Amino acid sequence: MDEIGLFPLGIVLVPGELTPLHIFEERYRELIEECLERETEFGLIHEDSSGIRSVGTRAAVVEVLRRFPDGRLNIVAEGRGRFRLLEMTEGRSFLTARVEELADTEGEGPPTEEELAECLQAYGRLTEAAGVEPVEEATELERLAATDAGISFRIAGRIEFQPKVKQELLEMRSERARVVRLTGLLEEAAELVAFRQVVRERAAGNGHVER
Repeated sequence: MDEIGLFPLGIVLVPGELTPLHIFEERYRELIEECLERETEFGLIHEDSSGIRSVGTRAAVVEVLRRFPDGRLNIVAEGRGRFRLLEMTEGRSFLTARVEELADTEGEGPPTEEELAECLQAYGRLTEAAGVEPVEEATELERLAATDAGISFRIAGRIEFQPKVKQELLEMRSERARVVRLTGLLEEAAELVAFRQVVRERAAGNGHVER
């Protein structure tokens, strides 16, 4: 059990993902300055109209991009391990809570080579449909699968999924289940991107679109 400062936001950060943050509220400037001084992590946790989620991600400040004269900061935070909220605590200007590590269970085992390959192929189709330079599948598969965060979080951190989708992946306790789910999400996204491209092309022509 550990106590950390919380930074509730409308985004979801997954392990291994980098995200820029603009820190302007005084209480969160205090939190980030403390993390920088002590070289500690804070908890980035998703919050929306339904409230704060029970699972978040430890985040570390890996770069300070700019300090403003009034105390505001632009930083880059990196997602580290996942945590589960146990209880909120008091005594600081920012939110704090006792948390525990959220690790994967061993039930399903790791994803198979075929499942990993399918996930990378779906990712490649999406990047190609979006006009992004495709990845080198074999090299990328080997590198991503070898990371502590796993291939699922590494890929999910590169795609602009909706927060509820990323939160779903964040809360899943099996890398194999995440890879299978992510493959389906990537295929859906690739189809949507391709369809939108057809719409744009036909709209530039006679305006007729069939689906």
